Amino acid sequence: MRSSWFNKLSIIIGHRPPLNWLFLCLISLLVLIVDLGSSSSNIDPAPHIPVSLIYTNYRRVKEQAAVDYLELRSVVRGVSKQREFDLCGKERENFVPCYNVSANLLAGFKGEEFDRHCELLVGAERCLVRPPKEYKIPLQWPTGRDIIWSGNVKITKNQFLSSGSMTKRLMLLEENQIAFHSEDGLIYDDVKDYSRQLAEMIGLGSDNELPQAGVRTILDINCGFGSFAAHLASLNIIAVCIAAYEATGSQVQLALERGLPAVIGNFIARQLPYPSLSYDMVHCAQCGIIWDEKDGMFLIEVDRVLKPGGYFVLTSPEAGHREVHHK
Repeated sequence: MRSSWFNKLSIIIGHRPPLNWLFLCLISLLVLIVDLGSSSSNIDPAPHIPVSLIYTNYRRVKEQAAVDYLELRSVVRGVSKQREFDLCGKERENFVPCYNVSANLLAGFKGEEFDRHCELLVGAERCLVRPPKEYKIPLQWPTGRDIIWSGNVKITKNQFLSSGSMTKRLMLLEENQIAFHSEDGLIYDDVKDYSRQLAEMIGLGSDNELPQAGVRTILDINCGFGSFAAHLASLNIIAVCIAAYEATGSQVQLALERGLPAVIGNFIARQLPYPSLSYDMVHCAQCGIIWDEKDGMFLIEVDRVLKPGGYFVLTSPEAGHREVHHK
């Protein structure tokens, strides 16, 4: 006879299960173990990062956070880290870095005194160049492309009026403003007509088709007052002016004042500051360069900056002679 405690245990546990049920549970457990083992083997182990590297990276982040915090606090307090420079004297009103004719002559650069010599600036006094006395903020584009303040440029009113060719394309609206006409007295009566004829020479119907023909960037050598570049800007063509440094007046200064891209550079002195294959067209309208000098080095430089299929446009004052060379 079974005791009472055994009967209570049977009630709690229940009757003994069949053997086939126990066997099925055992097989299921083994399958589950095998499955978990295979899935865990497919997981890539975490890369081992040295403790020293973790500490170094953490220290760098912490130091950068401290620096950012100090800079932010100085900005909030209004403390500026910018170095303050004194204003230059009046004699340096027209100073251009790396272009100092008197210093170049003293250094022995005869014949190259108008070239770029930045090595002479080492250890030189640094100061802020004063703006012209009557300087005004340029007018907004596109008005500022055709009208500039006469006080912003070095060329005076008398210099403008004393040149017959200039007055054909310049008009003084007031005492303090200079307006640029579309007329270009260099070669043709109208810069638009000149641009149209140039387009016709390369087989186009009008200059509006220049972008479709692949002409989008032009290097304009000795651009004058930038009349040609200003007209091309209306056609979504970028014309960059490059001209030598001028002690009395500057083509580059006038072009920049009109909002046109320009850079000081002496084409006949050294390589142009542009990488190879930079421009779709090189334009020279009476730019004063004798192209067959120095064994054709100037033409080699033009070929270097021109893209494949680009154009070299050369004009001369002899009966409006013009040439277009296709690369």
